[in-house]
Amino acid sequence: MKILIIGASRGIGLELCRQYMQLGHEVVATCRTISSELQALKITVVSGIDTVDFSSLQNLASSLGHDTIDMLIHNAGIWRTENIDSMNFETIQEQFAVNAVAPLKSVMAFLPCLKSGAKVGLMSSRMGSIADNTSGGRYGYRMSKCALNMGAKSLSMDLEPSGIAIAILHPGYVRTDMTEGNGDINVDESVRGMIECMDILEMQNTGQFWHYTGKVLPW
Repeated sequence: MKILIIGASRGIGLELCRQYMQLGHEVVATCRTISSELQALKITVVSGIDTVDFSSLQNLASSLGHDTIDMLIHNAGIWRTENIDSMNFETIQEQFAVNAVAPLKSVMAFLPCLKSGAKVGLMSSRMGSIADNTSGGRYGYRMSKCALNMGAKSLSMDLEPSGIAIAILHPGYVRTDMTEGNGDINVDESVRGMIECMDILEMQNTGQFWHYTGKVLPW
């Protein structure tokens, strides 16, 4: 398969590239700035891609010549902190732009490359679940991931006639630079689980919100 992974310089995106490459797939990775770890994988890497900039994504799609992409995974995202005592509306808007709107831009930019049978994975978070919110806080992150979930659900229905399946993925609480090394699991375990989710993704289960373990999460 030809797999495009957006947001791959480190952490989960980097590990997705590594594991899919080891499985024998053709991997194309994007990033804003290439890391030495990503460069060492010897896969096709396109740097300088800003996911907020729709024209940047469109230019990449055009450079691929609208080649067929079998799987698109949008991993790029940011994490900021707001709480009731320290509200920051600018960082909330920033997270909406990167976490909720940019994944939609990615799907639309590469839609000409996605044919019937293609799969799309959008990296969300259980923190975007309203039913699972028992602690409050993290306003921008929670709200942006909740918005992403809604957009992904709409995509799953709108793209169903085209035979394109959508997975909404929760990677777990992963030890990465984004979480400053905190978490419950290592990145390799999380990615193995999400690859299994993408393996079983089909039109019959498109639009589901999956934990990396394969469990369907509440909205």
